[in-house]
Amino acid sequence: MSDLEKDPNEALADEWAAALEEQDDVIPASGGMTADTAQFQELTAESAKGGGGEVQMDAILDVPVTISMEIGRTQISIRNLLQLNQGSVVELDRLAGEPMDVLVNGTLIAKGEVVVVNEKFGIRLTDIISPADRVRRLGR
Repeated sequence: MSDLEKDPNEALADEWAAALEEQDDVIPASGGMTADTAQFQELTAESAKGGGGEVQMDAILDVPVTISMEIGRTQISIRNLLQLNQGSVVELDRLAGEPMDVLVNGTLIAKGEVVVVNEKFGIRLTDIISPADRVRRLGR
């Protein structure tokens, strides 16, 4: 029977069978490896740094991140939200004079106080959150 006379399902099955035979020729059924043929290089502090003495950070130095400052938060119902208008006051969960949170991509990294420099707002960092504390806060 020619390819034109075959049922389309049979033709597809033949194509799959041929592809699987080709795959078996290239990759043996055992996968070509056994557990005792794998070789691993010993991991040392030097090899973890990329072989050189310096940590390779050039790849990430130009990645943009978003820094934001948060003066406080509150939760209100949609009913109360819709009643807000110009001049409304929304009470936040912070006391006046309390340090602001400095967030990088939504993660707290520092606390600081508001300053004005050349007629623009800025923030003076007063407390940097340690990496260990940042990890602990992620679990919350």
